[in-house]
Amino acid sequence: MSDSNSSSGKGEMAADEAELARMGYKQELKRELGLLQNFGVSFSIISVITGIPSLFLYGLNTGGPAVMVWGWVVVACFTMLVGLAMAEICSAHPTSGGPYFWAAMLSRKPGAPLASWITGWFNLLGQVAVTTGISFACANFISTACTLGNTGFVPTPKTTIGIYAAVLFTQGLTNTFGVHLLHILNNISVWWHAVGTTALVIAILAKAPTHQSGKFVFQTFTDGTGPPGQGWGDRASHAYVVIIGILMAQYTLTGFDASAHMTEETRNAAMSGSIGIVMAIGVSAILGWFLILGLLFSIQDLDTTLTSTTGQPVTQIFLDTVGEKGAIVLMVIVIGAMYFCGTFSVTSNSRMMYAFARDGGIPGHNFFAKVDQRWKSPIRTVWLACTLSFILGLPSLGSSVAFAAATSIATIGLYTSYGIPIALRVIYRDQFVRGPFHLGAFSYPVAVAAVAWIIFITIAFILPQINPVDSQTLNYAIVAVGIVITYSVGFWVLSARKWFKGPIKQIEAEGMGIDVMDPTKADVFEKTVPIEDA
Repeated sequence: MSDSNSSSGKGEMAADEAELARMGYKQELKRELGLLQNFGVSFSIISVITGIPSLFLYGLNTGGPAVMVWGWVVVACFTMLVGLAMAEICSAHPTSGGPYFWAAMLSRKPGAPLASWITGWFNLLGQVAVTTGISFACANFISTACTLGNTGFVPTPKTTIGIYAAVLFTQGLTNTFGVHLLHILNNISVWWHAVGTTALVIAILAKAPTHQSGKFVFQTFTDGTGPPGQGWGDRASHAYVVIIGILMAQYTLTGFDASAHMTEETRNAAMSGSIGIVMAIGVSAILGWFLILGLLFSIQDLDTTLTSTTGQPVTQIFLDTVGEKGAIVLMVIVIGAMYFCGTFSVTSNSRMMYAFARDGGIPGHNFFAKVDQRWKSPIRTVWLACTLSFILGLPSLGSSVAFAAATSIATIGLYTSYGIPIALRVIYRDQFVRGPFHLGAFSYPVAVAAVAWIIFITIAFILPQINPVDSQTLNYAIVAVGIVITYSVGFWVLSARKWFKGPIKQIEAEGMGIDVMDPTKADVFEKTVPIEDA
C-alpha cells in the first residue's frame, strides 16, 4: 500500500514539474505542500480574527453594526465570485507568479508584456500593503495588551513602530528557515484560527453580563466619519458612508491569491491551488460573520466601547465580558493569529517578488531572483518584503488615519491585480484553455460580475473616509496608487518596454525548438536567451 502511495506521489510530482516546465520554469522551490496546507496559507492570510479586530473601530464609526453585518454578507458573496474566477485561471496556469503571469498568458502576445508589468506592480503594492496592515495591527494589539494588568506602559507612535519592526524581523527570520518550518506553522495556524476564533466568540457571549438586542446588531446605523452633525452622512449621504464602510469586510477577505503563489510548492497544483482559493474564502466568510455577530452582541455600552482608553474597541469588549485576566488570554489568541497571518503574508509576498524578479520585473532582479540552495527558499525577497512593509508603515507616525489608508492600499492593489487577468479572460475568452478546475457555463457571467465588483471597490476605497479632509485625515491610498501607476507606466514608456517581455519564456523556447516539457531544458533556454533579451 505504501509503495502504491509512494509511486502515486512521485507521479503527481512529475506531473506538477512537467506542468511548470511547460510554462518555462525549473522546479527550484521545495514541493511538499498538500491541499490542506495550500488552503491554510490563504486562510491564515485572510485571517478574520486579524482583519475584523483591526478595523472594528473603523466599522463602528463608518456605518456601525448594520453595515458591518450586512456589508460582510454582500462583500463575501462578491468576493466568492472573484475567487471562483481566479481559481479557474489558477487551474490553467499554476505558478508562483500568480496574477501577473496570468495577465501575460491571457493577453494577445503583443500586449502581454505590458499587461504582465502593470498587474505585477499592483500585486506587489497590494502584497506589501497587506503585510503592513497585518503586522502593524499585530504591533498595535501587542501595545494594547502591554497596558493590561496595571503595567504602567503607555503606548506611543514610536514604541509601536519599534514593536512593528520587531514583529517584521521575527517574521522574516521564520521565513528564512524555509518551507519545512512553515509547513508545521501552517498546520498550527489553521487550528489556531479555527479553534481560537470559535473559543473567543463562545467565551465573550457566555460571560457577557448583558447582550445587545437583535435590532441593535442588525439595524443600527452610525455615522462617526466626522464631528457630530458633520459626518459624510450629513455632508453627502448615508449611502456614501455605507460604501466606504465595507472596507472592513473587503480588506479582511483579501490575500487569497496566496494559494496561487504557493502552487510551485504544492502537489497536484492545478486543482489544489484553485480549491485552496475557494475554500479559504468560503470558510473565512462563515467564520467572520460568526465573529462579527459575537462581538456586536457582546458590546456592553457603545459609547464606552468607541472611546475605550485602550484605543481598541475589541479589547474593551473583552474587558467588559471576561474581565482583565480573561481579556489577556483572548488578546493572546488574537495576537497569535495576527502573527501567523503576517508570517504567511511575508511568505506569499516573497514568492510573488521572487517570481517577478525571475522574469526581470523589479530593479535588481538578478540579485533577488535567487533561491537559497540550503533552505530552498527565496530568502532575499523575504527580506525585501519585510523592508518595504516597514517603510510603508512609517507614515503612521504622523497620521491618525494611516492604518485605514494602508488597508485601502492593500485592498486596491491586490484586487486590481486580480481584476486585470479576469478582465483579459473575458475579453479574450476565445483563447482561454481551461484547466481541470472550471466553471462551465457559469465561467463568463461570474468573470464579468467579478470585474464589475473590483472596479466598484477600487473607486470606493480611494474616497475620503473622514470629514473634513485635511493633511491628517487624507486617505493617502490615492497617493500610493498614483505613485505605482506613474512609476509602472512611466518606467514602461521610458525603458521597460524595450526589454521586459513578460513571463512568456515557454512560447519563445518552443519557437527555438527547445522542448519545455522536459524540466532539464528550462536551464538550456535560460542560458540561450538572457532575461534582458527574453
